[in-house]
Amino acid sequence: MKQEYKKYMVLAGWMFVLYLCIRYWDRFINIVFLGIQAASPLILGAVIAYMLNIIMSFFERHYLKKCKFSVVISQKRIICMLLSFVSLAGIIFLIFQLVLPELVNCIRELLKKGPAVIEEIYLSLKDNTNLAGYMEILDQNIVLDQVMLEEKIEQAIGMLLNGVGGMMNSVFLAVTSLVSWVVTLLVGMIFSIYLLLGKEQIGKQIKLLICTYLPKYDKKIFYVADTINYSFHNFIVGQCTEAVILGSLCIVGMWICRFPYAVMIGVLVGFTALIPIAGAYIGAGVGAFMIFTVSPIKAVFFLVFIVVLQQLEGNLIYPRVVGSSIGLPGIWVLAAITIGGGILGIGGMLVAVPLTAAIYQLLREDVYNRRKVTAAVSKEIKKKTELKKV
Repeated sequence: MKQEYKKYMVLAGWMFVLYLCIRYWDRFINIVFLGIQAASPLILGAVIAYMLNIIMSFFERHYLKKCKFSVVISQKRIICMLLSFVSLAGIIFLIFQLVLPELVNCIRELLKKGPAVIEEIYLSLKDNTNLAGYMEILDQNIVLDQVMLEEKIEQAIGMLLNGVGGMMNSVFLAVTSLVSWVVTLLVGMIFSIYLLLGKEQIGKQIKLLICTYLPKYDKKIFYVADTINYSFHNFIVGQCTEAVILGSLCIVGMWICRFPYAVMIGVLVGFTALIPIAGAYIGAGVGAFMIFTVSPIKAVFFLVFIVVLQQLEGNLIYPRVVGSSIGLPGIWVLAAITIGGGILGIGGMLVAVPLTAAIYQLLREDVYNRRKVTAAVSKEIKKKTELKKV
């Protein structure tokens, strides 16, 4: 009776909490978002530590495995952690070093050639007999009077001066936001260092808490956590592998088609391909803009090339490389990306695939175990029935 009473009391408590959450939903959501915002440096640090732990574990398994120097062995964790930070920073620096200078040069070239190109297009349209009537109407509506143009410029300057106060306020908010972002990043980096240095000790403490306060569910919790960790780990590795494959194919294809900026655009497409399915189109847009400054026709052909490459990658390479690495069929990879992107955008795409893979694995194991138990029970019942007949 006491045990039944306790169960009903716990159930009533949870029902009351659920009622409060529904009744005061707006306040509850505000409290949740406030807690997330306050813990954002720690969440960012945990994400950084999880990603860097993949690289750090790789260094620990391979590069320092056969080292015999006592100093290196005693400081193995610190050395591998520093190597992981340096590797990640080096990759990011190399990508920006390849892309940004050329992108700035392309913008300069576009600003130089832009007016002449627009004028040339305008004159070619004006000389076209089929469009002559439309261009005359356009000429009538375009203000060519120098006095009118000067008045428009004076009005624009006056509006700019009147909006200096608002502009200063916007600049202040932008600087404040930048400082807040930098502080969040620094705190997150420091927290990630502590997590990487003491990951075994932290893991033992978490397991001890679960075994102490949830002894009935500890095995299930550990199994779910291991499945989620397996899915996210393999997803990150598979996503990076897929990005390298796509970037390499883009570079080779651009070399064959003789597009300009082949290496730079291939690196950019591979980097943005870390965003599932849609990421390559972001890099392709920047690449098409760069090629446009050299040849607009080649920019159009490049877009056709990247669409074909992306279809090949999205339907064949991505589901096989990423889907097979996390044990998720290709159709569910595409479904997870679609739903996750629709709900949370780019972040939803990154989280939806490994989370769906974990749910898929858990459901598959549960269905298999239930069917196994059901089959065993049916077999036992059949035996008993046959014995009764005998």
